[in-house]
Amino acid sequence: MDKGYTKPMITAKSLGSDAFKNDYKTEYAYYAGSMANGISSVEMVIALGKAGYMCGYGAGGVAIDEVEQAIDEIKQALPKGPYLINLLHSQNDQAREEALVTLFLEKSVRAIEASAFIEISPAIVRYRLAGLKKSDDLGVYSENKVIAKISREEVARKFMSPPEPQIVAELLAKGLITNQQAEWAKEISVADDITAEADSGGHTDGQPFISLLPLIISVRDDIQRQFGYSQKIRVGAAGGISTAIAAAGAFQMGADYVVTGSVNQGCIEAGTSDYVKEMLAHVTMADVVLAPSADMFELGAKVQVIKKGTMFPMNAQKLYDLYGRYGSIDEIPDKDKKAIETRMFRHDFATVWGFVEKYFSKADSKLLERANANQKLKMALMFRWYLGNSSRWAISGEDVRKMDMQIWCGKSMGAFNRWVSNTELELWSNRTVVKVADKIINEAAAIMMESYHKFTRTTSKENEAK
Repeated sequence: MDKGYTKPMITAKSLGSDAFKNDYKTEYAYYAGSMANGISSVEMVIALGKAGYMCGYGAGGVAIDEVEQAIDEIKQALPKGPYLINLLHSQNDQAREEALVTLFLEKSVRAIEASAFIEISPAIVRYRLAGLKKSDDLGVYSENKVIAKISREEVARKFMSPPEPQIVAELLAKGLITNQQAEWAKEISVADDITAEADSGGHTDGQPFISLLPLIISVRDDIQRQFGYSQKIRVGAAGGISTAIAAAGAFQMGADYVVTGSVNQGCIEAGTSDYVKEMLAHVTMADVVLAPSADMFELGAKVQVIKKGTMFPMNAQKLYDLYGRYGSIDEIPDKDKKAIETRMFRHDFATVWGFVEKYFSKADSKLLERANANQKLKMALMFRWYLGNSSRWAISGEDVRKMDMQIWCGKSMGAFNRWVSNTELELWSNRTVVKVADKIINEAAAIMMESYHKFTRTTSKENEAK
């Protein structure tokens, strides 16, 4: 080795993609992913943004006027960013998606995290194309940045490809984009960044991190060659990132950035109850399980939740089993109906249906009409009432509903708790999102630096031996 050779210094700020950091105006290739119902709160977004990280505000399930207020608060505190606002896709509520995109454009929100998408919707294409520009240096690019959180190859391909010509033509016909933007749409991908989300809290396909990340990177490389974009699509890693070793592993495997999730829910700034944060601080990897989800109940979709200290997973599975077995509430055996009314709903079926009618009369009147004509759908909506409220009871910390709380959580929470045992962060009351981020990213850099030194020492000895 040359005497004048200087070993590179690996730091937290040097990890990951420089282009990612430049585009989003962050100091670190690290962000906290969105958690619905405002769990990733305004306070969380601002705290991480001020520390040079980025966070996605959890707009899913939050009223539009509250999302608008949240955006105003975030922009006031972080006028130059960095921040993300979540766009949670819903096949049954396209009007909400359109309303959110309209709000994003009106408020000049320049970066969003798209999640739960299976197909590319006109709304997200509209957001993307509305920010199109062209320069000699960058070629065609969009001021409206999109990070797509995915766990399936076919969905990743759709976000990596240019928007479908039919959608572009429809937007143009409606006057929502210009002729120039429609033409430029052929030269840009729907998303700038693809977050490969492995096994995680909440909705999850349970994909193994070690297989998913290389797969999505390979797909990215193929599509990059196919379309010859002027800018490279980046791939990040999420799901299981809660320790320095996991983050270091992701970067060494080629991730351009890392994303944390469950671990942030247990921090002071999270928009959930202190009761939930205390529970999360004691979770082990064995304490989480899959349970039927509220939003895709009829399809049998699952969410990953805590099973310790709550009956929710068992109750949710019971409701799903009954839904699969019977065609209406009336067909359910009296013993089971009584258990549902007294132990789960704590209301009779007529009262719960009244709650459902009140909600859907405003949210989706057509679905309500269908339910009145379809007893199985009516049963599903009543069961979804329980599943949907269970997460809200957790967020509000409703004392009488402790055994019904749905607490989204991935196995990574258990790994984090073990990692920080016997340290300041063992207590949730000491956990701030910035402290957690600092610990993960700084120790990841130290691990990678030590790995580099070990490699160079070994190589040097081998060279000397020759």
